[in-house]
Amino acid sequence: MKKLAVIGASYLQLPVVKKAKEMGIEVHCFAWREGAVCADVADYFYDISTIDKEAILRECQRIGIDGIVTIASDVAVLTVNYVATHMQLPGNDDSYSEVVTNKFRMRECFLQHAIPSPKFCRVKGASDIDAVKTFRFPVIVKPTDRSGSRGVEKVLTIDQLPEAIDRAMNESFAHEAIVEEFVEGREISVECISWQGEHHLLQITDKVTTGEPYFVELEHHQPTTLPADIVGKIKTIVPQALDALHIRYGASHSEIKITPDGELFFIEIGARMGGDFIGSDLVRLSTGYDFLQGVIEVALGDFHEPQLTSGHYSGVYFLSAETAWLQPMIEHAADMPEVVEAEITDATLRHIESSSDRSGYLIYQSTKGRLSLR
Repeated sequence: MKKLAVIGASYLQLPVVKKAKEMGIEVHCFAWREGAVCADVADYFYDISTIDKEAILRECQRIGIDGIVTIASDVAVLTVNYVATHMQLPGNDDSYSEVVTNKFRMRECFLQHAIPSPKFCRVKGASDIDAVKTFRFPVIVKPTDRSGSRGVEKVLTIDQLPEAIDRAMNESFAHEAIVEEFVEGREISVECISWQGEHHLLQITDKVTTGEPYFVELEHHQPTTLPADIVGKIKTIVPQALDALHIRYGASHSEIKITPDGELFFIEIGARMGGDFIGSDLVRLSTGYDFLQGVIEVALGDFHEPQLTSGHYSGVYFLSAETAWLQPMIEHAADMPEVVEAEITDATLRHIESSSDRSGYLIYQSTKGRLSLR
């Protein structure tokens, strides 16, 4: 029986743990005990921090794992690459881990390889504001090393910068922030899977966010409604960006802004599945391709070229104070044939500043078009 290490044990990793078990694979899960919902699902659970690379490597060597994976977690990518490199398992080279998990290093890489992205600079405190004086406002401030929209804020004037920088730095593991010129336009993400440097584009996702100042996602829909010429540009530039970051194996999630003039700007790329059910559910529902199984097969060195067998529509709506109108639909989801899954996870509806503030979700699949609930 093949042995798979999964880094992380929160609800984010539950789909990949369940899928591996379904495939008859022995699952070894690593994370702190608190919030480890996968502990009771995996075959073996280890109460080790996901960032303790050395301890996890020693345990994986003792177990004799055949592959290692994580989904929807940038922090865990560091450990996955470290273990895969040291054990000569399929995975991305650990020497490039910081480039794909640190937004400042990623921006530097994009600049070096002529990948279009916004003007940027790194700041470590209010004293660095002088570096931003030449920027065109508004700007976006974000931590260099977090996901889920934590600490992200749009800033209209330079007077608002110190507070936004402090907020972003407080969310950052490295206590650093990055300031970028704001790109006006439409936001999409691109879901890919790679094997030995060959990139397979699976789907393009349209996003709906709260807008300024925090830009937290409220909806995701597949496939995109972008015109064919823009889709063609995306199919050309995304593989170039993945090559620049040395992403050669596994899932990737590229976030791109498209200006009204049709210019593309990369916001960031994750060397893992997109969260918010994009990778774990929506890709399969819209294309027929089991993305979770594909990622596991890559980790185990048993890749099969993706077959996109259906042309359905899929999407997810998230519940919050901004989308309170969604609550009765979630409560009566059984009456809606297009709804695949719906749940209220928190009785309190909050105005959201990050994805962790959301209180529920509704996932749909349709053969007729995008499911409009408003």
